[in-house]
Amino acid sequence: MSQGNNTRLGIGIMIAVTLLFALQDGLSRHLAGEYNVLMVVMLRYWFFALFVIAIAMRSAGGIRAAAATKQPLLQIGRGVLLVLEICVMVYAFTLLGLVESHAVFTCYPLLVAALSGPILGEHVGWRRWSAIGVGFVGVLIILQPGMGVFDPAALVPLTSAMMFALYGLLTRHAAKLDSAATSFFWTGIAGAVTITAIGIWSWEPMSQTDWFWMGCLCLTGVSGHWLLIKCYEVAEASAVQPFAYFQLVFAAGIGLVLFREELAANIVIGAAIIVAAGLFTFWRERVQR
Repeated sequence: MSQGNNTRLGIGIMIAVTLLFALQDGLSRHLAGEYNVLMVVMLRYWFFALFVIAIAMRSAGGIRAAAATKQPLLQIGRGVLLVLEICVMVYAFTLLGLVESHAVFTCYPLLVAALSGPILGEHVGWRRWSAIGVGFVGVLIILQPGMGVFDPAALVPLTSAMMFALYGLLTRHAAKLDSAATSFFWTGIAGAVTITAIGIWSWEPMSQTDWFWMGCLCLTGVSGHWLLIKCYEVAEASAVQPFAYFQLVFAAGIGLVLFREELAANIVIGAAIIVAAGLFTFWRERVQR
């Protein structure tokens, strides 16, 4: 993948990506509230797998080249982990809604920074460790443990964040030997096979209206992934990644307006602390590079 250096365009595309992914989350919240979570994710992944295959067929060498990997177990493990993480996160939407789920999930870049040392052997300096500590203070403010109102369901999006952080680290490790196209191919195929094996037993009849929303869910997912690829083609990842936090803003807006969720003060304060700490870690990583 050839990479340009149009940061302004990359930022614009990244913001569009976060809007599409927020819409995807809103549609997932609606459908998972009406049908089994596994079935919703399965249908979404079937469409995603077709998209991955189409991208592979158009690339040099076709599917054979895209599927060629030197570390098949790692690639399969990544794909399985991601699809399970998505199931956990969509389940969190049904328990807590978009606002609180995304507020907690926002800590995943801090988890990536914290785990990059023991898992990948990367150096994490005291400044980033301080930011990680501050970020988890934000998580505690959101979760409110020990205050008599702690909801154990809040641990569900935190589990999703930990799974996604591990997926990110495994992806970074896989990039040492495999191309981004190969990792992308195995993400879709391994995930689709896994969710089909466990989700096909949860099939439920779906109304015509909800089939329309399911189609919208698939289209927003594919469009978001396609734009994300274009984003990383035109700009450096370190320059555009901080703008991924816009997904929290868009998802919260959808939760508040369409699902009438509440925006508690502890969620606003905690999310603001987490975002600030995450932006600082992005900045430190860019400085070190």
